[in-house]
Amino acid sequence: MLLQFLPLILVVCSNVCYHIFSKSTPANANPFASLFVTYSIAACITFILLLFTTQGKNLFHTFQQLNWSSFLLGFAIVGLEFGYLQAYRIGWDISVCSLLANITLGVILFLIGVLCYREQITKQQLFGVIFCLVGIFFLNRK
Repeated sequence: MLLQFLPLILVVCSNVCYHIFSKSTPANANPFASLFVTYSIAACITFILLLFTTQGKNLFHTFQQLNWSSFLLGFAIVGLEFGYLQAYRIGWDISVCSLLANITLGVILFLIGVLCYREQITKQQLFGVIFCLVGIFFLNRK
């Protein structure tokens, strides 16, 4: 049972660190210099992990198994990172920015799941979406 939640725990812990570190990036630093350092470190770590996880396998074959999604994911990640850096620089609170973005993301992905992937919805999920929308209303209310 715990193994089922380990990836989620990793995502949550990494996301907490991500937002704290993004909010801590100096406002006068060039955001693309920051992202370059970030991705350089990430590239080194992922390359080392790639070597450990492909022991005895052909690296060229490993890369051949990829499709277009890996390339477009790179663009999406840069947009995500740059968007959060800019949001924090213009004054978004760390307590609201991610919450609002993730609730909105959840609602949009819920609709995509239903409309594009034919995922079934339950009453509980529908109520959850409604509560998310109400939450967005209260988060933006001044």
